[in-house]
Amino acid sequence: MKILIIEDDLSLINGLSFVIKKQGYELDIARTSCETEKIWHHGKYDLVILDVSLPDGSGFDICEKIRKTSNVPIIFLTAADEETDIIMGLDIGGDDYITKPFKLAVFLSKINAILRRSNNFNQSSYQLNSNGIIVHMLEGKVYKNEKQIDLTASEYKLLCLFMENPNIILSSEQILSKLWDCNENYVDGNTLTVYIRRLRAKIEDNPSNPKMIITIRRMGYKWNAEV
Repeated sequence: MKILIIEDDLSLINGLSFVIKKQGYELDIARTSCETEKIWHHGKYDLVILDVSLPDGSGFDICEKIRKTSNVPIIFLTAADEETDIIMGLDIGGDDYITKPFKLAVFLSKINAILRRSNNFNQSSYQLNSNGIIVHMLEGKVYKNEKQIDLTASEYKLLCLFMENPNIILSSEQILSKLWDCNENYVDGNTLTVYIRRLRAKIEDNPSNPKMIITIRRMGYKWNAEV
């Protein structure tokens, strides 16, 4: 598996490179937005680790560009720990948001967890079909009424989780435990709400009045397979 780190702090790059390569992952590094554009078109990556503040631009802008062509998992890595920044990072397509300073062991656990889950989903060889939504698990592609829908890695996993459990109420805790590490402090009900809202906007005919992903008050969410 190959990881792209987009970060301008040399000391942090050295530390991350050591622990990542020690795990057997291949690694490319870009220190600016300009370098990222050059590297991105020459390699295929399984994970992107992205700093928000770069010398020549914003990591948020890079994330939006990546999302136009790829659903590769993206981890934001930044000193900006304001809630609005975290929500923005997730809302534009990030899969995780880690604030500095952090422990390398915890950081590595998160990398392994995201890559493991992404690999498990990509290796699935069957198809999900419900409410005009078709998921080709082998290809990692989603279609609504025969038109392809672009989803982020987290949105894709969330949709698969719902469709694999039709008409079953899933609590927020159950969903988060399936898709993210339980010890991630920022992953809470508010964060899940962002993912649900984002997914509804892409699959529902009327996101403000959802018919597929139903909120069950005080209990959780349910995939309504009888729309």
